[in-house]
Amino acid sequence: MHALTEAAIRRSLVNCSRSEAAALALPRDFAELDWASLDVLGWRDPKAELRGYLVHEQDGEPIGIALRAADTKMSSRRSAMCLLCHSVQSADAISLFTARRVGEAGRNGNTVGTYVCADLDCASRVRVVPPSAQHLDDELQALAVEEQAAGLRQRLRAFTADVTRR
Repeated sequence: MHALTEAAIRRSLVNCSRSEAAALALPRDFAELDWASLDVLGWRDPKAELRGYLVHEQDGEPIGIALRAADTKMSSRRSAMCLLCHSVQSADAISLFTARRVGEAGRNGNTVGTYVCADLDCASRVRVVPPSAQHLDDELQALAVEEQAAGLRQRLRAFTADVTRR
């Protein structure tokens, strides 16, 4: 992912108003981000605990989606899978996020939802060698990680398409 400025991130948000984009709080570590290792920038708004954002590149341009987390958590005694990065975690580390659709549909209250890592840190999870590849040599481990990252990018494009469909 290319390095983005604060203004570029705010402009990239497709499903919220300009005033909502202006009010968002960037991630605390924004200045230290390693953009080259990110497939998606995801964070929860420190000022509003139920708000979150995903920004990724699509066709060479940044596209951002404002999300709202469910105000309830699943049981920690169960496992659940993030539908973006496909990591399996304790169910309380996964949250239902909804995104308003763009345009008239969004103004009418239509949303799209999916289960995502509660901290929205899918980018770091796909860069970890999966257990099924840990016994392989370095080259094959790198291929497994790249396959995970490609899957994340593909699922992000599909989710973004659902949000931007009019």
